[in-house]
Amino acid sequence: MKSKKVYFAKITLAAAALALAGCAGMAKKDEDASVIKTKAVQRWDYLVAKKADKAYDFLAPGYRKTITREQYAHNMNGRGTHWNKVRYVSQECTADTCTVRLSVDYSINLGGLAGDTKSMAPVVETWLKADGVWYYLPQISSPKLDTQGEP
Repeated sequence: MKSKKVYFAKITLAAAALALAGCAGMAKKDEDASVIKTKAVQRWDYLVAKKADKAYDFLAPGYRKTITREQYAHNMNGRGTHWNKVRYVSQECTADTCTVRLSVDYSINLGGLAGDTKSMAPVVETWLKADGVWYYLPQISSPKLDTQGEP
């Protein structure tokens, strides 16, 4: 009878340990989800405020090696599109990558009678985890190739 109690106690202890490990994994996943949501919205808030030099810090380290802070700020702040507001929509994540969906209100001056035109656009971003930190990875478009393989 004593061996059954010891056996039962060991199984109960093992099950509790597994449950706690699962809870810890879920807590980490929830923490990552919250961090990504906050970072994605904060990066866009900087772009809306024309503070792209601060949004630069959210870029993936490899991407930052391709462009200086000054170049990025000039490119982003100098656009004809004026971002007005961002809203978080959703995200789908794996261990080290997340696809974040946002909605961005913007205006653009079309000139003439049209003047400033306001609209909304859905935005889909890729976020990567590197060395325990989440970073935004911009999409880089490549030149289209013709049938001969030339750009």
